[in-house]
Amino acid sequence: MCGIVGVISKAPVNQLIYDALLLLQHRGQDAAGIVTMQGNKCFMHKARGMVRDVFRTRNMRALPGTIGLGQVRYPTAGNAYSEEEAQPFYVNAPYGIVLVHNGNLTNAHALKDELFEIDRRHINTESDTEVLINVLAHELERVADAVPLTPDAVFAAVAAVHKRIKGSYGVIALIAGQGLLAFRDPYGIRPLCFGESEQGEIMVASESVALEGTGHKLLRDVAPGEAIFIDINGQIHSRQCAENPQLHPCMFEFVYLARPDSVMDGISVYQARLNMGETLAQRVISTIPPSEIDVVIPIPESSRPSAMQLAHRIGKPYREGFVKNRYVGRTFIMPGQGARKKSVRQKLNAIGLEFKGRNVLLVDDSIVRGTTSKEIVQMAREAGANKVYLASAAPPVRFPNVYGIDMPTKSELIAHGRTIEEVRQYIGADALIYQDVDAMKRVVGVLCPQLRGFEASCFDGSYITGDVSAEDFAVIAQQRSSQGDEEDGAARSRLALQSGTEST
Repeated sequence: MCGIVGVISKAPVNQLIYDALLLLQHRGQDAAGIVTMQGNKCFMHKARGMVRDVFRTRNMRALPGTIGLGQVRYPTAGNAYSEEEAQPFYVNAPYGIVLVHNGNLTNAHALKDELFEIDRRHINTESDTEVLINVLAHELERVADAVPLTPDAVFAAVAAVHKRIKGSYGVIALIAGQGLLAFRDPYGIRPLCFGESEQGEIMVASESVALEGTGHKLLRDVAPGEAIFIDINGQIHSRQCAENPQLHPCMFEFVYLARPDSVMDGISVYQARLNMGETLAQRVISTIPPSEIDVVIPIPESSRPSAMQLAHRIGKPYREGFVKNRYVGRTFIMPGQGARKKSVRQKLNAIGLEFKGRNVLLVDDSIVRGTTSKEIVQMAREAGANKVYLASAAPPVRFPNVYGIDMPTKSELIAHGRTIEEVRQYIGADALIYQDVDAMKRVVGVLCPQLRGFEASCFDGSYITGDVSAEDFAVIAQQRSSQGDEEDGAARSRLALQSGTEST
């Protein structure tokens, strides 16, 4: 999961891209980068850290030009600690291409060998984005035989890219002196949309909130498999470049990743979470008599809409029982359970007034590893709760994700190979209620009739691209175990971007 943005305008775009990245900061906090173009020359600055820390005044002044793109990184492939793997990536031929990517290629290693042995292109990092930009560059070089570059040639290259790469990808690329290109994987797993300002500038971004927050009107989402080419004059060209596109967006975007004020593929993220709260309420009622619940309390922040709707449905008060410390960063993360427990209590503090002597229903967006859930249940008890029930707005996370979310391996997932009762005992709650997979898909899917389904592999184990094998998971597990304690500790915490807690 990353946040990407691209802009083509008649005015300088450096500040506009910076502002858009701030609105997408929840999608990645490990690194940030901006590239702009003036004429045929690229100007780039990227580094590890959050947007406000990476870009100083001197950096912004060194980014002239009226066309550009940016990215906030959440690493799911490659080395999270390498400055070289921060995006954007650049190749000098053909034309000069700069690219940002949100997602994860499932066949990156095979493509890397193919690029070297057949295409004679060298890959210098472990990043799948470097693989992707070289595949695009090779296909553009193969079909492009004119200057300026024609939309037909661009779309032919994208069609060839679709045939070669597998996985999830939302892509924005600048082609020096030619224009801005954006395209999305044939299943629409990762989000991508575009809009226009009153001044005629065009922005492409991961979420609609980046458009609306910078004064752009959302035009529409980029369709699965579609490519959008905005030439240097601002003319928009679009074409379907995939053979059998189907809309299967990532369900975890609606559960957790996206901002609630975004609209993705015609679905309000906020409304999706309200609907999840409605169905979760039905599960709660069938498990615990509402008369045994005194108050409903969300675990900040993504669970709030679901918790509010659940409380309304069961007729119980909704209260904010935890206060999040927004100024605690992730630089203190260390390996070991003791450090992780300390980090939870630094980021969340219980308001004893809401817990003392009450039967409390806690609502979280999802439960991944279970360690944070266990700690929060204990915090509620220490604050004086009589009974502590826990409800998850998402179903049990039983399977790893390979499409751009850093889900742990199976052995690290609390729900994998365990019954709900076993998970409840580990967490220490008096009752544990999960969302139902089919109900979740139904109540979110009803918000967009054009949907063919969802990519929900972490819940149902169905990998939509059809190219993921047991051997792939063995490789992922080996890579994680070889990263070392420090990197492993950071990787486990990357799902904490919104909730303010270590991965639950």
